[in-house]
Amino acid sequence: MGIALAIVGVVALAVIALVVTAGRRATTGRLSRETLRRDLDAGGSAVPVTVGGGESVEAVGEEARARADEARRALDSGSSVPARTGARTPATYEPVDEEQLGVTRRQFLNRGILASMGLGVGAFGVASLAFLWPPTSKGGFGGKITVGSTSDANDAIAKGVPFYNAGAKTYITPYPKADVAKAKKVAAYTAPIIAGMEAGYVALYQRCVHLGCRVPWCQSSQWFECPCHGSKYNRVGEKKAGPAPRGLDRFVFEISGGNIVVDTGNLVLGPPIGTDTTGQSPEGPLCV
Repeated sequence: MGIALAIVGVVALAVIALVVTAGRRATTGRLSRETLRRDLDAGGSAVPVTVGGGESVEAVGEEARARADEARRALDSGSSVPARTGARTPATYEPVDEEQLGVTRRQFLNRGILASMGLGVGAFGVASLAFLWPPTSKGGFGGKITVGSTSDANDAIAKGVPFYNAGAKTYITPYPKADVAKAKKVAAYTAPIIAGMEAGYVALYQRCVHLGCRVPWCQSSQWFECPCHGSKYNRVGEKKAGPAPRGLDRFVFEISGGNIVVDTGNLVLGPPIGTDTTGQSPEGPLCV
């Protein structure tokens, strides 16, 4: 995400630089509005304007007119006037050889800006496709994950804690086989979930169904208790208290060769409020 934001920032800076340089080129060779106003005021008003040495424009104009009158009088009296040295031939335009000229500064800047913009847009497009493209590998979260063996799960359960796998984001907790008949009466418990209960386990998603916080295990109460807003769930993920709208969501799993394989791509919504198939009450002080 940070890379995408950086790319967007580079593209925005390039666009701003291009607009600024274009605006400067558009105003090159034009007189400013202030210069035009000063020229108009100087030519159409009698405001005295001083020049170097403190002389006013009117004084300089009188001196110029006096020199012009002297020149006319000298011309009328027949005195010689310096003649022009000779006619000058107009300079001819000779185009510059492009190979000798090479790449101008303007061409270099324009090409650099366009190349930067193209590179930024291309990188952003590739990053967007990589972000939106669905994962092809099924070995991580979203596919089937072998979380461990049944013996590993039983060892953890014997210590009073659920068996947790970070890669699958899943708690493996025991389900009393004597309560499976009650679970079959709950419509939210689908056939694959019932099959897992008959095997003696439930695979609970670690995410709280209220606002998505990770729900830790409370050793003293033997419940799952969310520290964010106080939602509480019993050992099998059925909602007991707090603002959660249902019980913990759960995954379908299977036992293959003594290993528990959780299908993290097959999520089943938790049971509705009021579901209590095991009748487990808090077994000690609450953590939250």
